[in-house]
Amino acid sequence: MSPTTADFTTQLESLRADLAEQGKRVRVLVEAALDAFFTADAGKARGAIERDDAVDEADVAIERATVALLTRVAHDATPIEDSHMRGVLNLVKVNNEYERIADAGVSIAERAIALSGSPAKFPPTTRVMTNSVVGILRDVTKAYDRRDATLARLVLQSEDTVVMFKHEILREAEREVAQGRMTVDLAFDLHELASQCLLMADHATNIAEQVIYETTGLIVRHRAGEWIERTVQDGA
Repeated sequence: MSPTTADFTTQLESLRADLAEQGKRVRVLVEAALDAFFTADAGKARGAIERDDAVDEADVAIERATVALLTRVAHDATPIEDSHMRGVLNLVKVNNEYERIADAGVSIAERAIALSGSPAKFPPTTRVMTNSVVGILRDVTKAYDRRDATLARLVLQSEDTVVMFKHEILREAEREVAQGRMTVDLAFDLHELASQCLLMADHATNIAEQVIYETTGLIVRHRAGEWIERTVQDGA
């Protein structure tokens, strides 16, 4: 039986619900990894890493279901609105971004295992940075689930804050190492944490861009330190 437009919409909403759960799953993994890093708790770190199996399984399931839906639509020439087609294409993109955010969380958890049993004193800004990243992940998940372009735009602006925190933290680490108050190994761990946090923020902004594209049809690009929105006709 050929799918109708109503069938397509129902299946799309079901996939969106699955992706909403994936977003929550990924955020829990990241929060667990960060907690393990600051407490140097190997048990917590391994628990965070184990969560990645569920993320990977959901990633594959969502992608397969989305491809199957598109295949049926193409085979039966089901009429689909442009906005709905943008939605289903974005599913694959956002799903991929979530999986990469989870990978960054796993990298942090692996560094936590290396720190096991030796909690370190990091610059105060470090906690502020990680809390900001968790907030960004929370907001971008809400923006996608609610199709909220306004919240997505706020997420885009938040990435610059994470960049600022990273630079400040690494400068402080350099000073601490130079003055003998921080080991080179610990500075490396701090650099890895900051880099993974910025990577997660970058993936989150990619999701935010897709939210804006899906809800408004506008393409977002970062140019000369600012976010610019253009129509498809204007080009990227």
